[in-house]
Amino acid sequence: MDQGFFLLFATVSVITALTMVLARNPVHSALALMACFLQVSAIFVLLEAPLLAVIQIFVYVGAIMVLFLFVIMMIDVREAVLQRFLPGGNLPALVLLVLLGVEMLVLVLWSDRFSVMEPVTMGGGDDVRQLGTALFADYLLPFETASVILLAALVGAIMLARKEQG
Repeated sequence: MDQGFFLLFATVSVITALTMVLARNPVHSALALMACFLQVSAIFVLLEAPLLAVIQIFVYVGAIMVLFLFVIMMIDVREAVLQRFLPGGNLPALVLLVLLGVEMLVLVLWSDRFSVMEPVTMGGGDDVRQLGTALFADYLLPFETASVILLAALVGAIMLARKEQG
């Protein structure tokens, strides 16, 4: 039964991710991204990681989506729709997307990491402490790198939303 729920959540997650990419309206795209984040948090619940599910909902669905919607509302969407980021260059992007998709599919099918195995259970009530220790001791550099990338995205969004001077 868990496998059925996993397949359901994964399928809806992929559909909402494709909807996010293919939607013409930026608000619809942001809402589809929020639905995708909710599906990922449901998968975390199935994996018996409720802390990660709650963090997924609070951080991504709550904070990041509010930021996205705020930036979308600040930018003049009608003007942004008229401008294309890749004028006439959609074919190379589509070819790259297909190549990366095929590569991901080949890696998933040939990998032994995705075989069926029992979930790892952490004994005791120190799950949060172990997660915090691992996050800030073993994975401090990737954690700080993600923070800098989010900061750069925020500064970039502010620069895009700012009106031209003069």
